[in-house]
Parts: sequence; C-alpha cells; structure tokens
Amino acid sequence: MFLHESLIRVRYAETDQMGVVYHGHFFPYLESGRVEAMRSLGISYAEMEKMGISMPVVDVHAKYLRPARYDDLLRIRTTLPELPLDHRIVFHQEVLRDPEELLVKATIKLYFWNTASNQKTSMPQPLLERLKPYYLD
Repeated sequence: MFLHESLIRVRYAETDQMGVVYHGHFFPYLESGRVEAMRSLGISYAEMEKMGISMPVVDVHAKYLRPARYDDLLRIRTTLPELPLDHRIVFHQEVLRDPEELLVKATIKLYFWNTASNQKTSMPQPLLERLKPYYLD
C-alpha cells in the first residue's frame, strides 16, 4: 500500500469567527496532500498535464470529527489502499493533529482524463510503474 504524509500549518485567514478552520478549507489541504504524494513518486500533476492527462475529482466523502484551529500543525496522510488498474484512482486521506489526533477522514475519487479526446483513460504507464512496488504482496 502506498502511503505519504505532508504537513500544513493552519493560517489565520482559514478560520471562522469561532477560531475554527472553515470546513471548506480542508479540501485544499487534502488536494495538497494528493499533489505532494504524487510528487513523492516522481510525477507531478504538471507533468501529467504535459502528457495530456488531467485528474478531475468525481466523488468526495468527508467526515469531520474534530476542529482544527489557527496555527495548528496538521499532518495530511494520503494512502492508496489498492493499485489503480483502470481510469479511477481512489485516495484515502486523513487530517491529523499530532501526535495522532484524527480530525477529518476523506475518500476522494479522481479519473484519469485524456484532455485531447475528452474521455476517461487508463493511468499513465510511468505512474503505474512507480506504484507497482508498493503492491507486490
């Protein structure tokens, strides 16, 4: 299973009148986690776009368990429990406040999308080759 973690610090502008992170701001945190996870594999979203592949979000499920507050250091844990073998990739993500306080759980499904044909396509081969070693069991 592929797993990646990245850190984000809550900025004042992301909080509401109660000093709590507005729920909508968790989506950019999660996106940052996915982008950095891909980058850790040696393939950036920008490189994918140069290959003619975009990755639109098609489904999101999020559960908010606890609030995050200004200046909290958040850990975004991104996993791919299964090797994607078709046009879909499903990220399981968690937002934690250290050490292991779970704030948000999310499942986000994206499609590999051929921008030229405007249709679903399979995962690019370079990404598949970099992910395969995590699923050799």
